[in-house]
Amino acid sequence: MSVLKHSGPRTRLDDLTFLRKIANIVQNQHAMNNWARFWGGLFMFGLLLGYSCQRPDDFTTNPEDSLEFSLDTLRFDTVFTSLGSATRSVKVYNRANKAIRISSISVASGAASKFRLNVDGIPGNEATDVEILANDSIYVFGEVTINPDEPLSSSPFVIQDELIFETNGNTQSVMLEAWGQNANYIPSRFGKGGVALLSCDLNEVVWDDPKPYVIYGVLVIDSCTLRIPAGTQIYVHGGIARTFDENEDLVVYNDGLIFALPQGKLQVEGTLEDPVVFQGDRLEEPFGEVPGQWVGIRLSSQGNSFEYAEVKNSLLGILVDSSAQLSLQNTQIYNTSGPGLVGQHASIDATNCLFYNNGSFSVQLGYGGDYTFDYCTLASFGVDAPALSLSNGICYDPLCQSFDIYRLNAAFRNSIVYGSRRDEISLSDFTAGMDPGSFNISLENCLVRVDELLDIDEGGYPDFLLDQCSPCINAGSSDAVFADADEDDYQLDTLSLAEGQALPINGILKDLIENDRDSQTPDIGCFEYQYE
Repeated sequence: MSVLKHSGPRTRLDDLTFLRKIANIVQNQHAMNNWARFWGGLFMFGLLLGYSCQRPDDFTTNPEDSLEFSLDTLRFDTVFTSLGSATRSVKVYNRANKAIRISSISVASGAASKFRLNVDGIPGNEATDVEILANDSIYVFGEVTINPDEPLSSSPFVIQDELIFETNGNTQSVMLEAWGQNANYIPSRFGKGGVALLSCDLNEVVWDDPKPYVIYGVLVIDSCTLRIPAGTQIYVHGGIARTFDENEDLVVYNDGLIFALPQGKLQVEGTLEDPVVFQGDRLEEPFGEVPGQWVGIRLSSQGNSFEYAEVKNSLLGILVDSSAQLSLQNTQIYNTSGPGLVGQHASIDATNCLFYNNGSFSVQLGYGGDYTFDYCTLASFGVDAPALSLSNGICYDPLCQSFDIYRLNAAFRNSIVYGSRRDEISLSDFTAGMDPGSFNISLENCLVRVDELLDIDEGGYPDFLLDQCSPCINAGSSDAVFADADEDDYQLDTLSLAEGQALPINGILKDLIENDRDSQTPDIGCFEYQYE
């Protein structure tokens, strides 16, 4: 009878070879009787069972024995110009001195995901009880098929999902990321959490490529004028970004911001037929009208202008910083989770503009500045904040024990400030009326909604409708104003109190959508009522 010799520990392949040799020896013993064959087969079965199964106490159950991954994002870095597929892999390591059993490996979106998995050779978007030997690893392969000709609702610019690992009560994840549409990615297709500095020595850059522009990170405009012609499509990918500062401390911030520095300018030149729309890049249901998908636009410079533009689905619409300037013409800012337009010690001129579905103030003008709003509509419904906030100060602590004051000049003409609250205007004079020149506000031929604001016992302004808002229409909750606020239709109702109550303003002959204004008795707000 032959004797098998083995020196040193056997590898997994050695064990298989060893078992095969045992089987050959057993099968070649022609003189072996039936009992010997029986015991030989039983011996073989025992060896195979011992090889293929680990005892429960051979697997670590320590929650601290987590998995490690070769990367944190499985990125499919191909922009498809035609229907195609791509496959990438991530290596999963078990650094423990015992085998580990992964309860579940799955794609977060399940069967609806654009991604497909293959876990250590087994296809499917979910795998259970996956075992990794001590100090060993496995491969997880991901595949995505992209058809860039599909609409954005089916194949967005950035397709994301998560690969979820559940092990010993812990949940770990690897991001899945692919690009579904051919576009100009700013700063690049790998720019999430990064910053792109647009600089051109005080010259001009024009975004006139017919392909959309997708801001994938933060766009900082410095010493450059960025001009965006009519019809240009701007999509911003938001989310949470993480980085480390110079002290190696973790910094978490919101990604997806357009920021014009003091020497940078943003000039948006849309038309009624081809507006320039700034929005999130998730257009598939149910993301199409969800607020808070990206940060917004911040301006710290002079010479910024928006004409026939829409800004939507952001945390805030446009923030105009101290000493910065903005001209808004026929622009809409809506579906923001915070304020629509913020002016802070700034200069803003707005004409024929519409602000609605803002999670906070529609327009917030604080720490003074110079502001003019003509034929604008501020509509606020179902929000625990007034549509308009005016202030000449800024607080530096929660109790406002430390603050600064700067004079406020704010003029509203032929504008609507209306919504579901009893008071849709908030006034805050940090001088408590001691310096009237620092709190200079006026609303002329406007439709507003105020109530407690007029109560002197509540610290209000009892002469508001006589002094600052004159002549004004103070509308109540049951008065007809808009056609259908529930459907975000802010055209005027057939019986609207705003009809025919404005005074003509030189040079403003049309409304937001270029309907002619009545030359003698135009309507209040951004829309002129159209009689059939």
